[in-house]
Amino acid sequence: MTETGILALAACALTCVGLLAWRPIRGPAPSLRMLALRLLPVAVIATALVTLSAWKLSKARTVQFLGHIVPRVETDHRVVALTFDDGPSAQFTEEVLHMLSEQDVKATFFVTGKGLARNPEAGRQIVEQGHELGNHTYRHKRMVFKPIDFIETEIEETDHLIRKAGYQGDIHFRAPGGKKLIALPYYLWQTRRTSISWDVAPEGYSGSPDDPERITSEILARTGPGSIILLHVMAKSRASSREALPAVINGLK
Repeated sequence: MTETGILALAACALTCVGLLAWRPIRGPAPSLRMLALRLLPVAVIATALVTLSAWKLSKARTVQFLGHIVPRVETDHRVVALTFDDGPSAQFTEEVLHMLSEQDVKATFFVTGKGLARNPEAGRQIVEQGHELGNHTYRHKRMVFKPIDFIETEIEETDHLIRKAGYQGDIHFRAPGGKKLIALPYYLWQTRRTSISWDVAPEGYSGSPDDPERITSEILARTGPGSIILLHVMAKSRASSREALPAVINGLK
């Protein structure tokens, strides 16, 4: 059943509950016309509630419909996770790896299958230097209102390429934009995958994302023990994030 069908059933169920509640309060409808007049506002309210709940759930970073989602690690130790979304990039992966190597820091690269297919050597370099590869879907499509077979293809093809790059550890998953609703969490739960979100994402905060100093200050101000930091460093348009990276690492240390 599609997510649309599930939401429609939820709206219908709420409508029925509303009408059942109406009966003892306002009495039975004397005619079909009156029943229809009662049904319309109840259905509108039920649909609005279901839609709002679905929208909130789809973008939540701390909860999901099924399975395990990790927005941060509960710890008193002064450790954080540095994560990068998208890529790998033939143009920028080596630059980022060089920065990490200079600082003796390991990171998690949530890569797309499409990026790995185009740049397999960059994926191998990430693995060879001791970093983690995570699954960020194949085509970086928003994973809501998608059928299970589409979700399976996006995830399994990317997993295959991650293994082909030589990565042997557990493959964690991050949804593009963090968007998920029912079908994606269900598939992750069925296949025993852990979904990783974040609690620090400076590029999404107010202020100019093209200011490396702002990116650095946002990260240092918001990061605590067990934080998961999200950055995008693989695109040409993300020069400010790459420029901020050394200062971010120095500040965190």
